[in-house]
Amino acid sequence: MAFVAARYALRSVGRNARRTALSIVGIGIGCALALFLESMNRGRDELFARVGTFSGAGHVRIVPATWRTRRDQRLRLADWQADLAAARSADGVAAATVRARTQALLAMGTRVVPVELVGVDPATEPRTNRLVRNVQRGRYLRTGDHGRVVVGRAIADRLRADLDDDVLVSAVGKGGDIESAMVRIVGIVETGSDEVDESVCQVPLEEVGRLTGLAGVGEVAIVLDDWRTADATRARLAARVAAGDDVLTWKEIAPELAGHLEQDRATSRVIRLIILLIVMLGVASAQLAAVLERRREFAVLSALGMRGARMVRLLLLEALVLGLGGAALGLAIGLPLVWRFSRVGLDLRAYMGTSSTVGGAIVEPIFYGDFGWWILPFVLVVAFGTTVLASLYPAWFAARTDPAVALRVAQ
Repeated sequence: MAFVAARYALRSVGRNARRTALSIVGIGIGCALALFLESMNRGRDELFARVGTFSGAGHVRIVPATWRTRRDQRLRLADWQADLAAARSADGVAAATVRARTQALLAMGTRVVPVELVGVDPATEPRTNRLVRNVQRGRYLRTGDHGRVVVGRAIADRLRADLDDDVLVSAVGKGGDIESAMVRIVGIVETGSDEVDESVCQVPLEEVGRLTGLAGVGEVAIVLDDWRTADATRARLAARVAAGDDVLTWKEIAPELAGHLEQDRATSRVIRLIILLIVMLGVASAQLAAVLERRREFAVLSALGMRGARMVRLLLLEALVLGLGGAALGLAIGLPLVWRFSRVGLDLRAYMGTSSTVGGAIVEPIFYGDFGWWILPFVLVVAFGTTVLASLYPAWFAARTDPAVALRVAQ
């Protein structure tokens, strides 16, 4: 019986070749557009995760338990060595580093600049922070350095300082007194963004401890092999870190980036919905026209005892045939497009310049799409979903056909 229904559906679809071809073209173009948008959306998600991560946030970060609500830079981990060991031994971790932060003032002569002074491990920091991988002038910090600092170009310009200049750094000590030390500029980072440059002020980890009088580490930043495993890694680490410490993902660390990402996602969903709605209206129009042309045929089938539910299934089977053709055309159009943009990217430098910033992080102006196994099921779901939904009303209309009225009108 199923074979007979399939043959009947194929014959019905092929009865009006022009209308069928136009329906398949409409479905195919809609699938290709939806596929392209989904590919760029997935690529955008990876971009935002990468932007936040390699600007220093990390995919996952271990922090003191009260940091989430207080955001106090003077907080220190309960047992940073145990936390670091747990991070480095976790599956899927590409790199982990330790940091300590404090608010400080840099001064040279009469010029003073407020900064966030970050104490780092020079051996591991460049693996988790792309901003310091390529110091444009001078060099980066080295293990064993004392009294050395790397700053962003904007900070150096405001101080009117250059390489090998000594600057005074001041911070609040443990007892509330102001503590000061002289540090020498050994490297200047220039990212192209003053906002980002002003966030780069790094010294060896021990320097922050000497200034603040606070021993230990304020955070363990973790970079993963796959950014999509952040939530799973967080759950595993939460059970292994020292009591009194907490684990956060990059979205909780950088809520500005996460909010911007959600805004982009909402816009993309609206655009995708509009595209699919247009495709559905086109398919519904074509299917309804086909039903009206075949009213006498449906009347005869109804008079011979075919039930309405079976008639609906028959028309939905015809819709699946159209969906299959539309999916094949959508893949033929969309696959080369998606593959190209996953390799070359969508260049927006004409609109964004060489770079832009979101939440203090540099966003690259070239967006790359995602190309993977998800493409085939995605296209099939879009094609079959739109055709079936669009065919529900024509099928219901056909099932309610009154045989007597349909035959009288046809005569």
